[in-house]
Amino acid sequence: MKNLFKSLAAFQQECPTIHKGTEGYGYSYADLPAIFEVINPLLAQHGLGFTQLIEGQQIKTIVFHIESGEVLESLTDIPEDVKLKGMNDFQVLGSAVTYIRRYSLSSALGIVTDKDTDGAGKQEPKQPTQKKAPSKKSITDERLTGAFEAIKTGKFTVDKFVNDYKLTEAQNKLFVEFTKTLK
Repeated sequence: MKNLFKSLAAFQQECPTIHKGTEGYGYSYADLPAIFEVINPLLAQHGLGFTQLIEGQQIKTIVFHIESGEVLESLTDIPEDVKLKGMNDFQVLGSAVTYIRRYSLSSALGIVTDKDTDGAGKQEPKQPTQKKAPSKKSITDERLTGAFEAIKTGKFTVDKFVNDYKLTEAQNKLFVEFTKTLK
C-alpha cells in the first residue's frame, strides 16, 4: 500500500478545506458536487480514484491507486428507522445515502468539508422503537360462529382470537356471553 499512501498523503497536502456554505441542521457544509469539484482534479493528478457502493445496509467507500491497484476500503452503516419531516421512506433513504457518502468519502480521504461544530450540538437520547401492533381483521357474523366452534374444539384459542380480530359492538356482546360458557 506504499503507492496508495504516498499518493494519498500528497493529495491531502494540496486539498484545501472545502466549505461551499450549504446550510442545514444548524451548520454549514460542502455538498457532494462541491466536494467532487475540488477533489476530482487533485485525485487524478495524484493517480487516485474512488467509488462508493451500497452493500446491504452499508456504504462501501473504496479509494484506489490507479497504477498499483492498491485499495483502501471503509464500510459505514446506513441508519435505519430514521424519520424526517415531510419526507417519505425513499426520500429519507436517499438523504441518508448522500449524507453517508459525503462523510465516509471525506473521512477516507482525510479532508475537511464542514465547519468544526463538535461542541455546538447536544446529542439527544435515542427513543426506543416501538413495534407496531398488527392490525386486527374484521369478522363476519358467520365466521364468528365458526370461530366459537373452533375455540370449543381446541382448534383456536381465545387469546389468538382476541389478538387477531376486531369486533363490532354486537359481536363483542356475543363474544363475552360465549366466553362465560367456557368456564
